[in-house]
Amino acid sequence: MSRVSRPLITSLSALALAAAGLTVTSGTAHAAACSQDYLPLPDSSCQPGDLNPDVTEDTIDSTICVSGWTATVRPSSSYTTALKKKQIVEYGYADTSTSDYEEDHFVPLELGGAPKSELNLWPEPEYGTKTAANKDTVENKLKKAVCAGTVTLTDAQDAIITDWTTALSSLGLS
Repeated sequence: MSRVSRPLITSLSALALAAAGLTVTSGTAHAAACSQDYLPLPDSSCQPGDLNPDVTEDTIDSTICVSGWTATVRPSSSYTTALKKKQIVEYGYADTSTSDYEEDHFVPLELGGAPKSELNLWPEPEYGTKTAANKDTVENKLKKAVCAGTVTLTDAQDAIITDWTTALSSLGLS
């Protein structure tokens, strides 16, 4: 059996961790940092958005367009609070008070966003000029348009992912 040198194993381990989005510092693995540079959007390398495969154009009348449906898929607050704490650190927010952030679905549940995917949940600041509350208004208008048949589900999802702050105008809804 051949021996593999320790430096080679260390290098291969660091490469594997880097491929998984982790870095090695002082002998421990840490999550790669997410950038605040894209606010009020999440860093797309951390949260590109993720979709619920159960929600399609063909199923909207039995999913998102049913009053109260999102409550049936919404993750527990214990799940989202734990994730929020972890992601506040990953984003390097100076303000670490969890009450100043909404653990938000980038693609909202009411537009078929994946409920528990870390690719779709992020700590959205409740401060600034474009906040989680502003995004909620956009999400509600998009859902109404999708359910009314004036916008396709895919177009609404794409508009949110591209830039929620311009989603309504890009679809001719504002």
